[in-house]
Amino acid sequence: MFHRGRTTRTTRTTKPTLMTRLRGPNARTQTVKTTTKTEPVTSHRTNRRHGGMTTGTHHHKRKVTFGDKVSGAMLKMKGSITRRPGVKAAGTRRMHGTDGRRSHHHVY
Repeated sequence: MFHRGRTTRTTRTTKPTLMTRLRGPNARTQTVKTTTKTEPVTSHRTNRRHGGMTTGTHHHKRKVTFGDKVSGAMLKMKGSITRRPGVKAAGTRRMHGTDGRRSHHHVY
């Protein structure tokens, strides 16, 4: 057996994903810390001053088409990639039919 000389070990790196490239090199993932300690929830605000049971207001929903689902998903993805929660929420509302389209009466 003969000696080939000094060899260096190469490290293999993986190609960055699309999300990594879109977010940038300094994007960190969020870590969630969990605790086991439970404390009773206390609040100085109560709902007892309002008499009787109140029913919830009706939230206007519309019939969602497949195009609404697709455009809402694209908006959600755009909001996620560009880190704009408002755009992401608008996509969610469009997908669920609660974005208020066709719910306003225009009087000319």
